[in-house]
Amino acid sequence: MASIKQVQVTFDCAEPERVARFWCEVLGYVVPPPPEGFATWDAFDRALPPERQGAAFACGDPSGVGPRLFFQRVPEGKVVKNRVHLDVRVGTGLVGEERVTALEAECARLVALGGTRVRLLTADEYNESCLLMHDIEGNEFCLD
Repeated sequence: MASIKQVQVTFDCAEPERVARFWCEVLGYVVPPPPEGFATWDAFDRALPPERQGAAFACGDPSGVGPRLFFQRVPEGKVVKNRVHLDVRVGTGLVGEERVTALEAECARLVALGGTRVRLLTADEYNESCLLMHDIEGNEFCLD
């Protein structure tokens, strides 16, 4: 029997911080402290390149039981793409080729169960590699 993976719920939206703070209120989640060296998230955000400012926000269950929620800005509104998708976190802590190998191995297992591989998004200066997939009904999710 396979072990259960850690899950992060990701929301595509126009205003990440606004939506995140709404869900904090709904679920009793909290915004984590800003990265080391920054007094506030606003200060961290201002340190990013202009095109990345306001592009993402996250919150989590203060008890550590519930999944982390991640909100990312996308240019399009809901048409056919899921506005919320699951990130199945199989590559946590892995980088480079080791991460891609873990993503591809899990993808192969899920394809055998009826999932569909869409494409690998390779690491860039902001994000690690992730693999986009569809479930058996075509709903989007990521191996992250």
